[in-house]
Amino acid sequence: MNDEIRVDPSLTPFFNPQGIALIGASADPNKLGYALARNLVQSNYPGALHFVNPKGGTLLGRKVYTNILEVPEPVDLAILLVPAPSIPGLLRDCGRRGISAAIIGAGGFRETGEAGAALEEECVAIARKYFIRLLGPNCIGIMDTHLPLDATFLPPPPPRPGDVAFISHSGAIMAAVVDWARGQDLGLSHLISLGNQADICETDVLAPLALDIHTRVLTLYLEGVRDGRRFVREAAKVSRVKPIVALKVGRFASGQRAVASHTGALAGRESAFSAAFWRAGVIRAETSEEMFDWARALAWSPLPKGRSIAILTSAGGPGVTAADALEINGMQLADLKPETITRLKEILPAAASFHNPVDMLATATPEQYAACLQAMLADEGVHGALVIIPPLPMQTAGAVAKALIPVIYNSDKPVAITLMGDRLIQEAIEHFRAARIPEYRFPERAASALAILAQRADFLARPTAEPQPLEDVDRELVRRLLQPYLESAIALGNPVSLPAELINQILEAYGVPTLAIRLAKTAQEAVQLAEQVGFPVALKVASSTIAHKSDIGGVLLNLPDAEAVAQGFEVILQNVRQAHPMAEVQGVYVQRMIPPGQEVIVGATQDEQFGALVMFGSGGVEVEALQDVGFALAPISDYEIEHLLQTTWAGRKLNGYRNLPPADRPAVIDVLRRIAQLAADFPQIEEIEINPLRVLETGKGAAALDVRARVRIPSSPTASR
Repeated sequence: MNDEIRVDPSLTPFFNPQGIALIGASADPNKLGYALARNLVQSNYPGALHFVNPKGGTLLGRKVYTNILEVPEPVDLAILLVPAPSIPGLLRDCGRRGISAAIIGAGGFRETGEAGAALEEECVAIARKYFIRLLGPNCIGIMDTHLPLDATFLPPPPPRPGDVAFISHSGAIMAAVVDWARGQDLGLSHLISLGNQADICETDVLAPLALDIHTRVLTLYLEGVRDGRRFVREAAKVSRVKPIVALKVGRFASGQRAVASHTGALAGRESAFSAAFWRAGVIRAETSEEMFDWARALAWSPLPKGRSIAILTSAGGPGVTAADALEINGMQLADLKPETITRLKEILPAAASFHNPVDMLATATPEQYAACLQAMLADEGVHGALVIIPPLPMQTAGAVAKALIPVIYNSDKPVAITLMGDRLIQEAIEHFRAARIPEYRFPERAASALAILAQRADFLARPTAEPQPLEDVDRELVRRLLQPYLESAIALGNPVSLPAELINQILEAYGVPTLAIRLAKTAQEAVQLAEQVGFPVALKVASSTIAHKSDIGGVLLNLPDAEAVAQGFEVILQNVRQAHPMAEVQGVYVQRMIPPGQEVIVGATQDEQFGALVMFGSGGVEVEALQDVGFALAPISDYEIEHLLQTTWAGRKLNGYRNLPPADRPAVIDVLRRIAQLAADFPQIEEIEINPLRVLETGKGAAALDVRARVRIPSSPTASR
């Protein structure tokens, strides 16, 4: 997979600059231009370093040039730390000077409003004219602890060299992480502040970091992504080589848009991000603490071959806490083999607990900790260990750490350490950090880290086959069917709902099984159509403005004869008039009833950043209440379909449950694949939904009972395409 990762050569000056020019260097210690100059000098950057300021003079023992055009070779990276209005002219000078990369640290651009946005666009245009790559504006800069290079204005010292890279959309977050990492003695390899991303975005820097020999884990603080599908493609390549852990913020800021289906209501930016991250193998953290907890484990630990964990503790309560935490995180307690238990009994006093969790009692010695851990890790049924070290009455945590480290080093299984306390564990913390063994204050965090290692192992074992496009579909027919409605959407300036008969035609063109549906405008027509399709029948109000028909009495089922159909027709219209007097009603649909079965929902919607999303879950009238749904990017692979089925109750239930017989699972898989293909082929279909898809017994198929869809105004191809 490594050979698939390609680094854009134009980015090289940001990761290995031959010479740097700081435009805006200042001799005033109170200005950022001084702080950045100081950091560049103190970081011992090995390349050429030049300062530029119209005042000239000297700074930190170096000549200050009055103009970038005077700066001698080599220089391929300019750092512009001057007021925003001065940036365009200085960029032109950089272009004439032949500089190919620039970091714009100043604010005052898009983040400030329309005038700032126009200034930013001007800078981008100039950069493109002169083939300059831009980082920022409104960013802190970059740091490489191994080169070394500190091209930021943050207070010194920088973090120590390490193996975790941090990419951030927020400069303030990056500043906090740098200070936190110093306090935690966490080594970092690269720090990249992206700022407004006028040019370089989060996706651009993934490949260089993936190929960096010092970086073992990439961490990202994201407020969004610029090009969703490109991010997924690149991240999927990188995550096969090195883990990516992302904290995506702004989860609840987007608000609810108007939707016409359950799928549209349940899908949101976060559903799309979760689906995208899952496909790409990006590990999604919920908190900043999780992101770095997991990064340490991923950087320093081997991956487990399973999810069975042994707990070693000298106190019962923390052991029980750890056992609960493991189960919550999808792990399990290992069943220790008899020979392992025999060995533990040789090591520990008779009062100890020899079954997982193994409680050595408060009198445990460093030697007992080490010998017990060695015995547990030697057990074939143990895939990893969680060791808990509370303050000990007769031993120091530091002594325990020194005894454990050689055992952990000599094992190919992950071990997460829980050091409980504060002052009494400081020596142990230092020992474990120096040995690059992940340690945490509480068992829950250690259990979470072990679960992430198992998740990483699962991802690497996942097949990499891309979804294969379906060929037995009639794309041209669907294109013709949609055309008049797309023209209507253009004329109205709004999305247009499609009639059920048309949706059925579209589904049939893609091989999705449907039940014939006929529109009756009078009770007499309803009776005639019912006699044609065969009793019993269902009646459903035909209205593009009513989304949830059954909620208002707009659906009647199992009508056995002509009299029931005639009466039902009038009842439905009366119910609709009472609930929605202004609703547009085209009539009543007549549809044949089919045998009972399991009901699921299958739908698709379009996301601004990631394109087509397919949804699967529990169907029927309670779909939004249950919210037993999962999303995946479309088109969808067989592996992703299996993931949707395994992670929803609706999917697991297809195998049968209690007195519920197994349903036709292959039929559901086929429908999911076809709906996903339809959504991917036609981004004009804003939402499409089958609710419910009635799934009959194994071998008897499935059928779409109720369908809805609408098309949106055609636009330029989305970034996801």
